[in-house]
Amino acid sequence: MAGPSTTFTEMVSTTLRNSATEVADNVSKNNAFLNRLKKKNKIRNLDGGTEIQVQLEYAENSTYQRYAGLDTLNTNGSDVVTSAKYDWAQVALHVVSSGKELRQNSGKFAMINLVKTKKNNALKTAANNFSVDLYSDGSLANQIGGLANILQTNGQGIVGGIDAATWTFWRNKFREATGTNLAATPNAANAATFKADMNAIWLTLNRGADKPDLITFSHDFYSLYETGEQQLQRYMDADMAQSGFIGLKYKTADVIFDDNTNFTTTAEKGYFLNSDYLYVDQHKEAQWTQDDEKKPLNQDAVVIPFYWMGNVVCTNRSLQGVLFDAA
Repeated sequence: MAGPSTTFTEMVSTTLRNSATEVADNVSKNNAFLNRLKKKNKIRNLDGGTEIQVQLEYAENSTYQRYAGLDTLNTNGSDVVTSAKYDWAQVALHVVSSGKELRQNSGKFAMINLVKTKKNNALKTAANNFSVDLYSDGSLANQIGGLANILQTNGQGIVGGIDAATWTFWRNKFREATGTNLAATPNAANAATFKADMNAIWLTLNRGADKPDLITFSHDFYSLYETGEQQLQRYMDADMAQSGFIGLKYKTADVIFDDNTNFTTTAEKGYFLNSDYLYVDQHKEAQWTQDDEKKPLNQDAVVIPFYWMGNVVCTNRSLQGVLFDAA
C-alpha cells in the first residue's frame, strides 16, 4: 500500500501533470507585460548554449547608391550585423511537505486538500516573484535583467553585453517629466502637462509602422493619466480586458499599471514598450519544468522541484522608452 509521501508525490504530479504550462500560464495571467509577449508568441524555447545570443541590425547597408550610366558602383561589404548576448538566469521553486504534515493528512480527502493548497501556493509564488523580476534591473544575485535594466533613465547602460555609452544605436529613449512630483497631485493641469510629456516621448519612438503597443505605468502615473482622460476615456482592446487586465488606451497603445516591489505604487515611472522587439527566452528543458521527487537525507520531508532558466531579451532598445520623475 502506498505511503503518505508516495501518495503526495503522485497527486502533485497528477494535478501538475502539465506543470510547465500551468505555472507559465498562471505567471502570464498575472502580468500584463508577459501576457502581451505570450499572445504575440514572444516567449521562445531554446535548445541551449553558453548564453542567449540574438542577432542585431545596427547600421544601414552602405552600398545604397544613386548612379547614372557607367558610374562605378559601390560593392564594398557592409558591416550591419552584431550580436547581443544575455546570460542564463535560473529560478527554482519547490513544493515541500514534511513527513508530519503528510501523515497528518494521510486520509484521501485531507491529502487532496493538502495538495491543492500546496499547488495554489506554488502558482501564486511563481506569479508574484517572476513579476518582480520582470521589472527588475537585475541587480540581485542570479536575477534576470528586467525592464529597469533594458530601459534606463539615462538611456545607456550595458545590456546584452553591449555598452550603450559607446554604441549609440543601443540607447533607449528617455524623458524626465516636466515639473516636480506632478503625480502627487493628479489634477487637470498636471495631467495636461503629463500628457504633453507622453506626446513628446511617443514621437521619438515612432519609426514608420513601428510604435509602442504597451505602456505600463506605476500607479501614481496611471492615476495622473486617468485624471486627464476622464471625459474621453478609451479602454484597452477586448482581448486584454478578457485576460483580466484593466487599462486605458493612448493612441494605439494599451495603458496598464503594475504593482510589485520593483515597480511600486509611487515609483513615478512609465515604460513605453514595443513588444515586437522584446522576448522572454527560456530553455526548453527548464520552462517551469517539474523534476523528480527529492527526499533530504537529514530531514523528514518530500521535495518536488520546478525549474526555469532564461532571461528577458531585447533586440532593439532604440524603440523602447521610459518616462520618469526623478524628483
